[in-house]
Amino acid sequence: MHKNIDEIKKNEKPPKVLKNLYSAEEIKEFLNLYQSLPTTVHNKKQNVIKKRWLQGYSKKLEDLFCKKLKEEIGDFKMDNLQTDDGKDIYGLFQESYNPIGLHVDAGFNFDNLIYRQTLIPLTSVGSTVIFKNRFYGGSTNFTLDKNELEKKTLNYGQNKRSSEHYGMYGEKPFDKEAHEKYLKHEDIENLKGLEIDFVYEWELGSMLIFDRTNLHCSSCKIEGKKIGLTTFTKK
Repeated sequence: MHKNIDEIKKNEKPPKVLKNLYSAEEIKEFLNLYQSLPTTVHNKKQNVIKKRWLQGYSKKLEDLFCKKLKEEIGDFKMDNLQTDDGKDIYGLFQESYNPIGLHVDAGFNFDNLIYRQTLIPLTSVGSTVIFKNRFYGGSTNFTLDKNELEKKTLNYGQNKRSSEHYGMYGEKPFDKEAHEKYLKHEDIENLKGLEIDFVYEWELGSMLIFDRTNLHCSSCKIEGKKIGLTTFTKK
């Protein structure tokens, strides 16, 4: 559990979408950056390719991203993992062929004052579901799958697997209409007690900003594949 929960809560705000933040040319540059980066993980079971946004590949995009984000959320520090040689990683590109499940990106260091995270779509079709429910532990994939819950040996930067959310937010069954529309890839029982706050429909040039304590997941809306860039900040 994070040590500065009261301070983290003081900084919390509703999710927000910034439209027309990046030009078509800038989105193309992000995609070119993605193509140039080495693959970090190719999870064939989940059918997702992950690439770390390493420093030095595009100083222009690093400066552009930080400038635009600071204008919106004020002073921040990047809260990213590091490479083997100690360099900060600006974020994570994900090329997904299946929806990403219920999780929270609350970090791995409980001393940090976690802040906001961002999502920049680099393909036009997709959506992300943000829940009102919050979690103040570390980065976690929430599941009732016994095989997933048995995974205890995790690599550097991998989310732990847990079912501790189950019952934490009450016993109210998840809305069946919302499940059918957005989340039919998720076991509806895994969503018990959760309530949707906001559904972000992907749009090129826009950016979603939300608190790192918000539970969230991909919707089932996907056409072939989707590519997005996620970053994490702290105070």
